[in-house]
Amino acid sequence: MREVQAGRLAWTEVDLIDLEGGFARPLRDGLEVFGVQVNYLRVGQPRHLVAALDGSRPIAPYVILSCHGDEGRILMDDVAEELARFQPFNGAVGPEHVREHFRLPGSVTLVTGCDTGDPALAEAFLDAGAGIYVAPRGAPFGYASVFAPLFFFYELTEKRSPMAAVERLRAHDDELAMWELYQR
Repeated sequence: MREVQAGRLAWTEVDLIDLEGGFARPLRDGLEVFGVQVNYLRVGQPRHLVAALDGSRPIAPYVILSCHGDEGRILMDDVAEELARFQPFNGAVGPEHVREHFRLPGSVTLVTGCDTGDPALAEAFLDAGAGIYVAPRGAPFGYASVFAPLFFFYELTEKRSPMAAVERLRAHDDELAMWELYQR
């Protein structure tokens, strides 16, 4: 942040993947206030999600998937039958899809959807190359899924490590205590 105050355009970069979780736009605005360059990628089909995260384009140091989740999966709407044949998968994104299609070399990946802090999904993201994976192991209220990434980046602007940032986040209250950090 100090570099931004001194004239630099951004101190880091985030790929913000909007899976219609409802909060990506305010999250983008908040991150930009913190001096973060945000690459906003709206995703509506599985093939677009794969194109955003398969490593065929440079992946930012930080990746945020703004989404809904359930039972250790990232929720995506099923696409119509005539489109489904062009997709690498259809519907929810589970660990097997992450391992097969995503390449996130060294990224710090945050996923905002409920139950996406499931250990099996976290391991899949680490297998896909994420250096750190952060997500809730439970179902926090919707506004907590906006606040958690903003709190995390606030802590980073204060020169705290990702591990310290998540520790402070978890100590804030019961809703944020659901957020887990995984790494190898």
